[in-house]
Amino acid sequence: MVTETAATSMPRTIGALLTGEGETPMSIPIPAVWQRLATAVVFIPIFVWVVAAAPAAVFYALVVAVGGAASWELLRMFERAGHRTLGPIGVAATITTIGGFIVSDRGPLIAFTLAAFVVLSVPIFMRGELATEPALTAVLSMTYIGWLLGHAIVLRQLPDGAWLVLFAVGATWAGESAAYAAGNAVGRHPLAPRVSPRKTVEGAAAQVVVSVLAAMLLRAWLVPYWSVLQASLAGLLLGVVGQVGDLAESVIKRSLNTKDTGGLIPGHGGVLDRLDSLLFNVPALVYYVTLLEISA
Repeated sequence: MVTETAATSMPRTIGALLTGEGETPMSIPIPAVWQRLATAVVFIPIFVWVVAAAPAAVFYALVVAVGGAASWELLRMFERAGHRTLGPIGVAATITTIGGFIVSDRGPLIAFTLAAFVVLSVPIFMRGELATEPALTAVLSMTYIGWLLGHAIVLRQLPDGAWLVLFAVGATWAGESAAYAAGNAVGRHPLAPRVSPRKTVEGAAAQVVVSVLAAMLLRAWLVPYWSVLQASLAGLLLGVVGQVGDLAESVIKRSLNTKDTGGLIPGHGGVLDRLDSLLFNVPALVYYVTLLEISA
């Protein structure tokens, strides 16, 4: 997730410009910047290799592992806020939901249904006061993370799916970076002050514009059979829908009085912080491509 702040009279440091966290400009320590850059330098080539060169099974394993980590972060946020969860059972249900996308056309529905049976039945056998909260947090994890992230596997399975995955990630993260930079430089008008006070209209506009531009540039490399119009519309879709995903995660974190979902990724926060926009953008691109029948 990328957050922006309105411009202030304090000078901006390299740290404030390069980090995606919602800090005020002078509050980002330089070591955190190098952490962020080092993480990007190490993980971006690995990610590109996993998506474009490794066997599909390696990508599927990565999606399942990332989904499990994000689910653990989500449930831990609820626990730290004093809410009851099913813990490892909720994580396992989320992983099962994602895994169902690998198996067959009916796999996702079967996996989700079986996982729902389990998590909704567990409270029957729990000791203490009867409560639906543990099961409901698990169902949230299954749908918000498991079901939505599972579409990354669907996207990968489409013709030229590896390139479509890189297209979605590239356009999304380019737009997020532009939103943060523009919000810091010229941001004045709050976008959704009740949900995410530091997000600005200017940053949101920059995210849409850069998402479209990035999509047009990526078209020539990844999906040359798309027309310029098809690529620009895809960028527009990702620029708008990704911000909805970002704000949806902000609602969860703000309601739980949490700033970051975790610290698993050095300099970037938690796994869920990096997935929030993609959780909405990946399904959006799947249905954009399939409904318009523009895959290779």
